[in-house]
Amino acid sequence: MPKVKPPYDLLVIGSGAAGLSVALGVLAAKPNARVAVLAKNNLDEGSTKYAQGGIAAVLDAADSTESHIADTLDAGAGICVESAVRAVVEGAKDAISWLVANGVIFDREDGALHLTREGGHSHRRIVHSADATGKAVQTTLEARIRESRAELFEFHNAIDLIREKRPSGRQGRCVGAYGLDRRDGRVKLFPARTVVLATGGASRVYLYSSNPDGSTGDGIAMAWRAGCRVANMEFSQFHPTCLYHPKAKSFLVTEAVRGEGGLLLRPDGTRFMDEYDPRGELAPRDIVARAIDDVMKRLGCECIYLDISHKPADFITSHFPTVHAEALKFGIDMTKEPLPVVPAAHYTCGGVLTDLAGRTDVENLYAVGEVSFTGLHGANRMASNSLLECLVIGAAAARDIIGKMDAVAELPTLAPWDETWVTDSDEEVVVAHNWDELRRFMWDYVGIVRSNKRLERAKHRVRLLREEIDEYYGSFRVTNDLLELRNLSLVADLIIRSALARRESRGLHYTIDFPTLDTVAPPQNTILVPKNFSIRRAG
Repeated sequence: MPKVKPPYDLLVIGSGAAGLSVALGVLAAKPNARVAVLAKNNLDEGSTKYAQGGIAAVLDAADSTESHIADTLDAGAGICVESAVRAVVEGAKDAISWLVANGVIFDREDGALHLTREGGHSHRRIVHSADATGKAVQTTLEARIRESRAELFEFHNAIDLIREKRPSGRQGRCVGAYGLDRRDGRVKLFPARTVVLATGGASRVYLYSSNPDGSTGDGIAMAWRAGCRVANMEFSQFHPTCLYHPKAKSFLVTEAVRGEGGLLLRPDGTRFMDEYDPRGELAPRDIVARAIDDVMKRLGCECIYLDISHKPADFITSHFPTVHAEALKFGIDMTKEPLPVVPAAHYTCGGVLTDLAGRTDVENLYAVGEVSFTGLHGANRMASNSLLECLVIGAAAARDIIGKMDAVAELPTLAPWDETWVTDSDEEVVVAHNWDELRRFMWDYVGIVRSNKRLERAKHRVRLLREEIDEYYGSFRVTNDLLELRNLSLVADLIIRSALARRESRGLHYTIDFPTLDTVAPPQNTILVPKNFSIRRAG
């Protein structure tokens, strides 16, 4: 087969903190590298932009790396990979220094970085930019990548990864991807020596989510179809406090509100968290979310309340300007009254199985950030460890890619996208109906509290839906909605299969059929293996 010079040394799918940290890291060492970044929407329209709380890092003399590790292991409910936790925590200082060097402005007090505290943390160690840290990080990294030589493809939705065909007939290394240009409906070929998945999580698989609309599990689904293992998909984190208002679209109220003294209240104004955990409002998110869910179900109320109005008004507006301004849009003044809040799907703790350099089971394919499973989060992600993981593993992936870039063989000639047998759809309503049904039954049957009966119902429904979607996908030209639905239905299936496999309650997975920890067998991560899985090359 003839060889051609690949147009890209690196293809990054996703443009949040994870993807941009890899791209910028590679370009810093290889300024002339051919780098492409695909963004499904605008370059900044991913989950990073909406991260409010901050980035966990041990910077206080009273704190310690061992304490941060212990807190993370505790939140992870016994199944964090300790080597991953240690690597990420120990990389925090360098990550913060890198952001500052690139121009991110964090809040300071007397010249030093101001540190706040969030649930699960035993010390103040959250570096932040008011309550819009993600926006500060995203804006800065976006400016850096726009200044670089990277080619940026906004409004491009990756469809599937491409693997090299070996003479034996088996699939080999990853050699690129197909992507849909959402603006004109054309499918493009993106050949690349190395591909990085940085597509975020899959929380839009649920009816209520704090995530932007694009969080549809695209990278997890593409990696699974390409032959990568996935792990711990049963652990979907529900943020305890999203603003409850019909027009608020599940706006997230940062956990730092509770960290700075906010109280959770029943509709009658009484506290309840001390009845569920001795840490009260500062308990880890899974405990707080289940407590709120229990209170709402017991009382039949539509929401509970988060009250920090006992603090001075100037303290509230200076620490939480974003939340304060957003609540005011709906006539709620958090300096004078409590915020109505409900839980919403927030973070995918599982994902594509990788090592600590972001390498997947497929040669030359990496996964970084929420799309991945490194072992850091275990059964429950601790607050503000997510951006940290993006940066630390992103830097490690960049170093690994740089070290191998010159040794990567030329690519084979790749076939363009084939639309020979498809037509334009005349039944788009099918996509809309299936999308709605999927997210509703996932919320009802695979939500905060589960049971075998509910999971079996979901398993049956997702099987039928996937059959319909696959038939539709094979018959009509692809659209963004169809691609997202195809990916969400696959990720939903992986979540359900993982939840059924775990016969205990641990961290974010709580089932009434097995309400306690399994103390007989050693705790295990749930690893699913695709039919086309093959062992990655050594090293």
